[in-house]
Amino acid sequence: MKAVLFEAFNQRPKLVNLPDPAPEPHGVVLKVEATGVCRSDWHGWVGHDTDITLPHVPGHELAGVVKAVGKDVTRWKTGDRVTVPFVGGCGACPECHAGHQQVCHHQFQPGFTHWGSFAEYVSLHQADLNLVALPESVGFATAASLGCRFVTSFRAVVDQGKVVAGQWVAVHGCGGVGLSAIMIANALGANVVAIDIAEDKLALAKSLGAAVTLNARSVASVPEAVMEVTGGGAHVSLDALGHPETCCNSILSLRRRGKHVQVGLMLGDHSTPAVPMSRIIAHELEILGSHGMQAHRYDVMMSMILSGKLKPELLVGQEISLEESIDALMTMDRFPGTGTTVVTRF
Repeated sequence: MKAVLFEAFNQRPKLVNLPDPAPEPHGVVLKVEATGVCRSDWHGWVGHDTDITLPHVPGHELAGVVKAVGKDVTRWKTGDRVTVPFVGGCGACPECHAGHQQVCHHQFQPGFTHWGSFAEYVSLHQADLNLVALPESVGFATAASLGCRFVTSFRAVVDQGKVVAGQWVAVHGCGGVGLSAIMIANALGANVVAIDIAEDKLALAKSLGAAVTLNARSVASVPEAVMEVTGGGAHVSLDALGHPETCCNSILSLRRRGKHVQVGLMLGDHSTPAVPMSRIIAHELEILGSHGMQAHRYDVMMSMILSGKLKPELLVGQEISLEESIDALMTMDRFPGTGTTVVTRF
């Protein structure tokens, strides 16, 4: 199979031919039809993720068709259209038994703990637990864009933030994660404030339902600006970028007893950001993380997609080839373009 492989961190990956994978007894092999290029892939490539063993094939946002099935798999057959969360459960630990596969003790992450989907084929583990059926009406590019950014945002807004109609939600960063969160919060009836430094991304945020957009370079203080437009602060605020500045701004944008949800990854030099703990204590703020979403929660999100309340296809930006994914991966830290870049040509 053709695949993108890197043999050293922070060195240019190569397009190579590798042996086709075989399914684990509990897994399947998927013919990849689409895979997203995500900033998390960039974090892995530069060496921020300690789960990666070299050499490595990246890629964790994927959708495709089942090519081969392990002997112990009962729910899936060759030809099934499926997608998968970027975090899969082992099925045996206490968190999996409680239904929290997204924080499994022995989690499976294609593109991190195992070789990923920047390839023609990918091996997926614990298929009966982790795979999600893909309706015919949902295209592969759209489904791939769900895999990390959209589902993480869905859990952040719905399950962690518990956003309800009429609340103010601040979203700091309008990349794939932030735009997903804006669409989801708007679908729930919330009033969204979108914050970014790029006018084209703010324009897209507005088209996806943001009630207010703020350019962080044009205001003296992001938290003060959010406080003003929301009449006292956001009920829920998300750092969708993953940076000490946006993390702190998100917390300081909250009204009393508000919730901050950290969605953007904080790795490398940013892994231990300073937070305004005195404000957190005095205003009884909640600080929450959001790390993927369980396969069994996809049904709620998929119902909203099929009903037209959520339109993740609007977030798909550029469609590229597997070879072009190399340059796209290496430049993810520069936040080029708008929407989600998806590999659809292998």
